[in-house]
Amino acid sequence: MKFDFWEMEEHVGQLWDKIINRASCSRYPDAEIYLEDLKKTLSIIFRAMGGDTGLTLETSTATEHHARISFLQRVAGSQKKTELSWVDKTALHLPYKLDVFPEKSLNKKLYIWLTAMASTNNTESAPWLQHNQQLTLNTLKRFPGLQKDYRALVKAQLAIRPDTGTLPEDEAQQEVIIQQALNHPESTLTLSIASRPPQPVYLWMHPSPPDSVLAKPSDCTPNENNEFRKQKKDLEQRKRKAQREDTNSDKKDGMLALRFENIFSWGEFIKLDRSTDDEDDLDIAAEAAKDMDIIHVTQDEKPVASTLKFDLDLPSAANDDLPMGEGVLLDEWDYKSQAYRKDYCNLQEMLSQDVINRELPKRLKKTAVKLRSQFEFIKPSRTWFKAQAEGCEIDIDAYMQFTSERGRGNGEMTANMYKDLKTSHRDMACLLLADLSLSTDAWVNNDARIIDVIRDSLYLFSESLSSTGDQLAIHGFSSRNRNHVRFNLIKQFSEKYDAKIRGRIDAIKPGYYTRMGAAIRHASNKLEQQKSAQKLLLILTDGKPNDLDIYEGRYGIEDTRMALIEARKKGQQPFCVTIDEKAGDYLPHLFGAGHYVVIRKIEELPKQLPLLYARLTQ
Repeated sequence: MKFDFWEMEEHVGQLWDKIINRASCSRYPDAEIYLEDLKKTLSIIFRAMGGDTGLTLETSTATEHHARISFLQRVAGSQKKTELSWVDKTALHLPYKLDVFPEKSLNKKLYIWLTAMASTNNTESAPWLQHNQQLTLNTLKRFPGLQKDYRALVKAQLAIRPDTGTLPEDEAQQEVIIQQALNHPESTLTLSIASRPPQPVYLWMHPSPPDSVLAKPSDCTPNENNEFRKQKKDLEQRKRKAQREDTNSDKKDGMLALRFENIFSWGEFIKLDRSTDDEDDLDIAAEAAKDMDIIHVTQDEKPVASTLKFDLDLPSAANDDLPMGEGVLLDEWDYKSQAYRKDYCNLQEMLSQDVINRELPKRLKKTAVKLRSQFEFIKPSRTWFKAQAEGCEIDIDAYMQFTSERGRGNGEMTANMYKDLKTSHRDMACLLLADLSLSTDAWVNNDARIIDVIRDSLYLFSESLSSTGDQLAIHGFSSRNRNHVRFNLIKQFSEKYDAKIRGRIDAIKPGYYTRMGAAIRHASNKLEQQKSAQKLLLILTDGKPNDLDIYEGRYGIEDTRMALIEARKKGQQPFCVTIDEKAGDYLPHLFGAGHYVVIRKIEELPKQLPLLYARLTQ
């Protein structure tokens, strides 16, 4: 039998690693509960408890807590990070799994408790301990039924807290205050300064992003103040990285065979300077840097010309669409200040130039004929109007009723005894607003892109409505920043659907980004000018609002939501058709339940869009 020293060393190393990690682990893997399994339930609970409907439920990232750990944990290099819970401007962040308590039921109750606390969260700038005490009191006051669960969670939390007898005096004093705050959230307490932060408190919300829980700088001496700021700056600059765990415990580690010629295909560095708007918030870059896993810094001897800016995406004026007028200034809603930014966006109407008249593509003719025949059923038809003052025939029902009433002595002479054959009237105006952002350049399959599917949808939608007599306008939009919102004029209400309109539909192409609020406001203003009794604002999109500047995230969502509220106040009915599979995370907040639909199979959009219109307006 041949003895392999390296294989023996590897085996012993794996065995030692398994023993030391098992001995140092303070979690309970057998009782773990995953957020993914409860995400839908917790989202419903959060909104039912009055949580901010604009917030999504996201997984929190592991954060280094800097608290004291045991000798075995230092040897194993484990337990340095933990997943905390916090609320920021866009989402409620909860741990991707909870295994801190020995029972599954307790870990599940902890998820529900944290969700309830987040629903009562406020923006008061109180210290961490007092803030969570107040949150606890508010939650228990609003939801008394959680009293029993809270006491069970406190008991379980205290059971895993460190023994104060084994801690240095300053840390022991800090721990006593925390335990007292858990037991008696109504008590008045102040967290003292210690050489190390306390162990994480899983029942509490943490700052966003998780930060030092020490006292405010104003509560410290000058030396402590400097140390606090240094520690806070260090924590803010620390990258938040998503935790990845290997669930395959039977895997055998071995030597990694490298092919050095492939290394640079795994992660390549590209030096790229992305231009920004001089007038935009300078803190955007810093906020983006916090969310980056890796920040590359390069040094060379070449000077940087910071004053030279150009955009490679913009076509030349000769190859671009034709601008119509000088542009339209539009307000934009800032949810942080709860006020409008007056004349903040510049929207430019664009018209495709050198448009060639087109016939309907042959591949769509059969479907178009079928849809037109289906839409004949909702086309205005000639019907009998009864009880008229004049008409082509006597209304027998009205005459018989008059005769019987007169026989009883109650009849009075009336002139409404005729009926007439008239054409009923559908007083309907629809404006279809299509998202033409850069994401529509993605391929659906080997034969078509998203923009091609949208083009076919516009063809069939126009063909279907041309047989109803309903007023129809079609426009597209995209944006590059707040100063360059493009509004493509495809079909105006006053224009007849013909070969020229089909040529404009054929000319649509992917644009830039999706500043949806400005486009909706301008489309709503156009729709308001129509005198129809019913006005439908139909929005076709493939993603959420976004743009190069601060429009990304919650800001864009809230501005779009406010634009839709403005449209409803004008008597319009906004409805969204999307192909974004993640639309359920934000569309209920934007449009409300029942006012949007998600098309799961993108290829079916051209057929489904006209049928959806028929159901909405029938």
